[in-house]
Order: sequence, then C-alpha cells, then structure tokens
Amino acid sequence: MSAVGFSNLRKRIRESNLGPLLAVLGPGIIVAMVDNDAGGIATYSVAGARYGYAILWVMIPTAVLLYMVQEMNARMGVITGKGLASLIREKFSFRLTALIMLAMLAANFANTVSDFAGIAAGAEIFGVRYYIAVPIAAAGIWWLVLKGTYKVVEKVFLLVSLVYIAYIISAFLARPDWSEVAKGFLVPSGSMNASFILMVITIVGTTIAPWMQFYQQSSIVDKGLSEKDLRYERADTGIGTVFLVITASAIMIACAAAFFNNPNVGATQIKSAEQAALALAPVAGDYASYLFAFGLLGASIFAASILPLATAYTVCEAFGWEYGVDHSFSEAPKFYIVYTTFIVGGAAFIMVPGMPLITVMLISQTVNGLLLPVVLTCMLKIIRDRDVMGDHVNGDTYNTVAWLAVFVLYVLDAWLVIATIFPAG
Repeated sequence: MSAVGFSNLRKRIRESNLGPLLAVLGPGIIVAMVDNDAGGIATYSVAGARYGYAILWVMIPTAVLLYMVQEMNARMGVITGKGLASLIREKFSFRLTALIMLAMLAANFANTVSDFAGIAAGAEIFGVRYYIAVPIAAAGIWWLVLKGTYKVVEKVFLLVSLVYIAYIISAFLARPDWSEVAKGFLVPSGSMNASFILMVITIVGTTIAPWMQFYQQSSIVDKGLSEKDLRYERADTGIGTVFLVITASAIMIACAAAFFNNPNVGATQIKSAEQAALALAPVAGDYASYLFAFGLLGASIFAASILPLATAYTVCEAFGWEYGVDHSFSEAPKFYIVYTTFIVGGAAFIMVPGMPLITVMLISQTVNGLLLPVVLTCMLKIIRDRDVMGDHVNGDTYNTVAWLAVFVLYVLDAWLVIATIFPAG
C-alpha cells in the first residue's frame, strides 16, 4: 500500500466509529486477559482434566457476572474520573478502606508470587533455569513500567495478550469431540457432588477477582477516558470478557480431550498448569505441549506485570497519593515504591528453596473469596448514588440483577472459604 493509500485508510478509520473504539481499547481487554494468570490456568487445566466437557457450561453464567461487574467499573471510571479505591474512601469510612487495602495487599502479593512461580515453571520446561528466568523477567517488567508512558505500556500489554492464542491452538491439537464440546456449553451437567461444586466455585472465584475491579477503573482514569468514551469502553469490556471465556474454555477443552477418561494419564495427577503442559506431549503431541507451556510462561509474565501495577494504583488511590504510569519516580515515589516492592518481593520469594507455593496460592484464594463480596457491595452502593453518578446510576432492573449476582457470589465464596479451611476428608 502506498503512503497516500495508507494515509487515506487511517483517515477513514478515524472518521468511522472504529477509530474511537481503537483509541479506547485496552483497559477491558487487558484486565480480562490477565485474569488467565498462572493460578487461573491451573484451575482451568484441573477442571478440564477431572470433569471433561461437562463443566464448560459454567463459563457462560460466569461470563455474564464478569461483564456486569466490569461494566459498572467502566461506568464509574469514565463518569467520576476517579478510581474505585478513591470512591470507597470518599463514600465509606477510612477504616473500611484500610481493611480492604490490607486484604488486597495480602491477596495480590500471593497472586504475584504464584505468577512468578508460573514464570519459573514455564521457563524450566524450555530448559531455562528458574534462577535465570525469574530475575530477568522481574527486571524487564520493572523497567517497562518505570520508563514507559501509559500508551507504551498499554500497547505492550495488548501485544503480549496475543500469547493466549497458544491455548486455542492447543485445544485444536488435542483433537476434542466438538459435538461433546457444544453439548458441554449448552447443557448444564456434572456429578453435582461436593468436589464438583467446589470446582465450580473455584472457577467463579478465579474468573472474578477483586483486583480486577480496582485495576480496570484505575487504568480508565490513567488513560484519561471521559463520558463520551463510555460506549466504547463498554465494548472494550465486552471484547475482553469474550476473549477471557474463549481462552479459559480452550484450556479446559485441551485438558478434557487429553486427560479426561484417559487410562494412560490419570486426571487426578494433573494438579497444576505445568503438569498439564508436560503431560500433553505423549497425548496430543510435542507442539501442543510446548504451546501450552509457552502460554503459561507468557501469561505469567503478563500477570506479574499487571498485579503489582494494580496494587500500586489501588493503594495510592486509597490514601490520596500521587500515582500513574505517566508520572516519573520523583513525581509519584510511593506509587513506584509499592510497584517495585511487589516485583522484587514476588521474585525473591520464588528464589528461596522450599517455599510453600501451594499454601501461598490457597491463602490468596481464600482472601479473594472473603474480599470480593465486600468490594462488590461497596460498588453497588456507590453506583446508585446520584450525587456521584448523575444520570448514570444503575436502573432498577439492572440493580436487582446485580444484587442477586452478588448474593450468589456471597454464597459461592462462603462455600469456597469454608471448604478451604475445613477440607472434606
């Protein structure tokens, strides 16, 4: 294409609805794709290996709940120009804000550790020792955010999110029965025993995490979106939700096809993403195995970048400190200190032999289970306040559905916490 033709194409894009949409795309897609981190990939892998296609239907209602929650975040961000932590501090007591921040710090640090563990595991599969891979990844992640502008960082994050295509290809290489896949999505089924219910709860808890609400709203503010961008940010959120469901489903499909009811590979032996990646080789071929491992490595690097950033956003908003990727270290020192502490601490945790990584992941899951309903309750109270949201408050029907969804999450998360603290058998 000639320079003139390319210039005309860019002009047509800017003048169409596609131009504004492309300018807004980012926060919704990134927050959804990062949700498929090392812990998420492990959860979806185990779900597919143990329950086959029968558990795929869970992703449909989960996707609806996720979109509703993140759409409210998008609306609050563009209308108020403030992050969720700032709104909680202004609407509720400082004590509640501080308690939420403490819980977020614990959960996010544990999640960051698990993502660095994913980096270590993925690198080891490709023959790179963890004590080389983890420091290099940590330094690269830290340098990107410290030296980059918001636009540069967002473009890098969007580019890295393409790594999840590896899981879609892996699903096809595993040669699933597509008629059974369709049935799994459309017909709710499953053994409905305690272990199956617990897996359903875990999938919901993995897919809708508290840090997501804080990160998306903060990144919308950092990007400078306003009310005129709202419909495009809703589309961004919808696209992110669809991508998340496709990726998570692809992971479950690959593991269901390869391991469920396979006499050569016991499904109960698959307890982590790296085990699934290694076990795929004799079942679905080396390409599927390496693609799965590549996805784990890339996704872990991606999430290890975002979670510390989400934490830095949230803490600085909550306490009224200066924050933002476009600020220099001297302009927002506390923002970068929080970010650096999480990067260095998460990487250092992995470097110590014998660290109880599974326990850390369980702790983060339990804290997230306790925190999520509290955060959503705060959101629903804020978004019905006309002094804050003007004409963009939840309608009566939307609000009723949202409260019912939160009630379901309270029940599911309470069940998850109880099952974690008092495991059966």
